[in-house]
Amino acid sequence: QVRLVESGGGLVQPGGSLRLSCAASGFRFSSFNMRWYRQAPGKERVLVAIINTTGLSTVYAESVKGRFTASRDNAKNTLYLQMNSLKPEDTGVYYCNAASDWGQGTQVTVSS
Repeated sequence: QVRLVESGGGLVQPGGSLRLSCAASGFRFSSFNMRWYRQAPGKERVLVAIINTTGLSTVYAESVKGRFTASRDNAKNTLYLQMNSLKPEDTGVYYCNAASDWGQGTQVTVSS
């Protein structure tokens, strides 16, 4: 069955960096556009980034443009999100998404 497993979250100071990973299995990863979402405490889940099947095209939420970079390795069935210049408002649970399938999420906390 489809499995998406996020990792790489943690506690980081403002201005710091984290790299999230999402290991995919159970489907043809290279055929799917992939998405990163985040859900801040008490708020709805929002789209952060979209990456197309080849990784050559990406779209970002305005709030993360220039700071976050989505990438993928289709040979490893893995999706990434490089997050730089992190801000407290980036705090939340980050999820990867393929069509209607979701991972369990990884917590990112940006705090001094």
